[in-house]
This record gives sequence, C-alpha cells and structure tokens, in this order.
Amino acid sequence: MSITWRIHSWETISKKELYELLTLRSIVFVVEQNCVYQDLDSKDENAMHILGYKKDDLVAYARVSLNTKHASIGRVVTHPLFRGLGYGKLVMQQSIEQVPTNTLIHISAQEHLEGFYESLGFSKNGGGYLEDGIPHIPMVTTAN
Repeated sequence: MSITWRIHSWETISKKELYELLTLRSIVFVVEQNCVYQDLDSKDENAMHILGYKKDDLVAYARVSLNTKHASIGRVVTHPLFRGLGYGKLVMQQSIEQVPTNTLIHISAQEHLEGFYESLGFSKNGGGYLEDGIPHIPMVTTAN
C-alpha cells in the first residue's frame, strides 16, 4: 500500500498534476455521482492540494483550505479502480497533518460516509442537508 504523496499550493502544482486531479474529481463527482455542477471554483487557488500516487496513477486526492479561524478539507476522492485499499483514509490523514495543531477542521461529509469520518475523529456538527442532490452532514474535528 505504498503511496507517494505530493503536497502543493496553487503556485507549485504542475499543469499535469492539476489536469490529473481535475480529471479524477470529474470522474467521481460529476460522472459517477451524476452531479452536474461547476467543480472549478475560487477555492482551488487558495488551497493545499494533497495528491496520492501509486506508481504513475493518481489514486487519491483532497483539498485543504486554511483561514485564520479554522480549516476545511474537501473534494476528498479515491479513484474508482483503487477503492477498498485504504487510500481514502490515508489521504484524509495526510490532509489532517497539514493543519496546524489545535485548529478546528470542518468537512461537508456525504451522509453515507459518516462512520468513515467518525473513525478519523470527526463528529457531527449540525443537521443534514442536500448538496447537489446528495445528503450531506457537517462534521468537525480538531487537528492534533
């Protein structure tokens, strides 16, 4: 389960890596989940991008955003051909490690993944809601 991690800001990410992460996000969030939405947003430019590679394949990705009060982790994705191997957990752990100690971390979790995020220390922080037709719940944890 050896993964090579690349952590980039907007300024350091290569065109190839950006293309790969946008392709992976599109495969899962637009095509697989059948959500027609604008994936490109202003958050990418101010985020850290966590890319996990197995050989030359991008197998896991997440986006970490920091501000003065808290952090958020989003666009967490594992390539469909590499699911069930623990890469989702690994990319979340890598993402949490990028957040300064004692900083509150927010996520918008798909409801069916609540148990997965609880296993990483997150807890529910409010009522459920629909985002692009998919049930979500707000969750939080504090970086150690």
